[in-house]
Amino acid sequence: MTVSPQLQTYGFDPPIVSDLTPSLIRFEEVWTLPEVNDLVETDAHFSSMRLIKVEAFLEREHLIEGGQPVDHRKNVLEFDNDEETKYAILSHRWMKREVEVDYSEMVKLAKMAMAQRDEIRQRDGYQKILQSCKQAQTDGYEWLWVDTCCIDKRSSAELSEAINSMYRWYENAKVCYAYLHDVSASSFPTARDDERYLEFDGWPEWFSCGWTLQELIAPSNVQFFNEDWQSIGHKRTLAPTLQKITGIPEHILVHGLRGNRPCVAQIMSWAAHRTTTRVEDRAYSLMGLLDVNMPMLYGEGKKAFHRLQLEIIRASNDQSIFAWDCNVRTGSILADDPSCFRFYGRMELMGHDEYIQFLKKDIPEDELDSVEDRLGTFSITNRGIQIWLFLRPSRDSRTRFQARLPCRFRPSGPPVTIDLALWESNYYRYPHDQFPEGPPQLRQVYLRYQDPPHSNTTFEVDDSALAENGFTCCDAYPEEFTGNTLTLTNTDLLCIKVYSDSSTKHRFVVGLGQSFGRDWIHVTADEFYTTLQLSWEDYADYKYDEMLDRAPEHAQAVNKARSGSEPYGQVCIMQTRLPQITSILQTSSIMWKNSRMCRVKLDVFHDPGFGDVSSEWIAFDVDVGSFFCTSRWH
Repeated sequence: MTVSPQLQTYGFDPPIVSDLTPSLIRFEEVWTLPEVNDLVETDAHFSSMRLIKVEAFLEREHLIEGGQPVDHRKNVLEFDNDEETKYAILSHRWMKREVEVDYSEMVKLAKMAMAQRDEIRQRDGYQKILQSCKQAQTDGYEWLWVDTCCIDKRSSAELSEAINSMYRWYENAKVCYAYLHDVSASSFPTARDDERYLEFDGWPEWFSCGWTLQELIAPSNVQFFNEDWQSIGHKRTLAPTLQKITGIPEHILVHGLRGNRPCVAQIMSWAAHRTTTRVEDRAYSLMGLLDVNMPMLYGEGKKAFHRLQLEIIRASNDQSIFAWDCNVRTGSILADDPSCFRFYGRMELMGHDEYIQFLKKDIPEDELDSVEDRLGTFSITNRGIQIWLFLRPSRDSRTRFQARLPCRFRPSGPPVTIDLALWESNYYRYPHDQFPEGPPQLRQVYLRYQDPPHSNTTFEVDDSALAENGFTCCDAYPEEFTGNTLTLTNTDLLCIKVYSDSSTKHRFVVGLGQSFGRDWIHVTADEFYTTLQLSWEDYADYKYDEMLDRAPEHAQAVNKARSGSEPYGQVCIMQTRLPQITSILQTSSIMWKNSRMCRVKLDVFHDPGFGDVSSEWIAFDVDVGSFFCTSRWH
């Protein structure tokens, strides 16, 4: 493809042009890049910012309003240096595309036909620009920045430069006009109004937007305006109310982040309840607040937030980034979304000496002297995040641990702990309810920041032999799993089936699960919950949580048995003695290689001698012509 000299001026080359993807500047609107021949002339000074020349814009508007001729050669947009220029800046909630005014429309307005020109000038988006210019002129500012029209979003380079620079641009502005388009009152709202703002948690929509978070914090001077452009307050005087709305501490609202930056988890918590239309902007809108830069890759989904966290880790040793709410069964040490930090608004880092002092309660002082230098540093490798952590094993487990981090939920509180699971020499986030045992041990570990593999697994259960021997399936959990064929997904990682002996009422549970990309089956038969005479529902709930806690161990038990050659598939067999009755449950499963269908057969046979049963899986390789396969499974 031939690239014109003009296009090369804008920083495009053939690979970039051929790979351009839709881009987004604010969370309401998707902007697509034009064909090469549609590009208009623009100044490509990406090291500075394009600003509205207030006097030129208002003069042009005055001439158009009066029906007078307009000088087409007079620019209303010019580049200048944000470090040296005194300018005002607009913060607002984006409307639909046809409402806002973009760069091309702003530049070409004077050359347009009257009907097209009037249509643009009547838009709410144009009126925001006009009213902002009038306010800037009143306040004595010659320049104004508005994101809708001051960025040529057809240039991916300029778009990326703008988003990476945006926090600095708001921080360097002399005044920020925060336009609350849905506030009609002449004063700032000081109480929740769930009827008027039900969709936005009881407050004006501006406070629910992901992008406006940095636009509230970065400028030292923020003035709020209602829908009629009446001034309704300033950030400094409204700080107590703004803290109630946003959860941002009052001193941050007044003094900003310079020299006063909270821990990562606390900053993330401010964005927890905010939204963006594009999932990637959940990350991109936080770059300035967290003092990192990275390229825009729209289309990457939640990976954008993962990349953001990795960039933070490269620049900081703030371990609060690992202290997020792991209420879902995820494997990655990285959170999927800022909402995972929603409860950590008071999180703070612990000083090194303070953290060591706390550890002295459990670790001899002579051991601490040799490990102090290892704490507080970690690096990103292709295997995972390499870090030294104090780990305590969970009770009766070799695979689940609790790790202490040098941060806390409140002043003078103990260190935060997170739950980890060991799988194939790497550690993953994995919540569990088991209590740790023994003193913590310092270990160098690798925390995986990639999600473990997952493929939907279908289990086909044949329990006909149980019915023939007096057992019935009395419950399943979750309830949506009915019948004998069920498929596990990344949101439903376990199903249990509860069986009962019709004569003795003794129960046992079969769990069908998936963990770390491996399917597993586990049988538990004990008397403890049976003697409590719990309802079927409560019994199933208890056993479900118990199995889910130990899922990594159950998966490893099956994985260990399946470590053979598997020419076509494997049959795994486990025997479990059922308590207080002379019966043994035999669980057999087969999964063909390259298949996600696992067939499970449950058999019961009597053993009056009460012989020993290992309750461990034994695997046998099978081939296509196996009599076992043809007669037993088909």
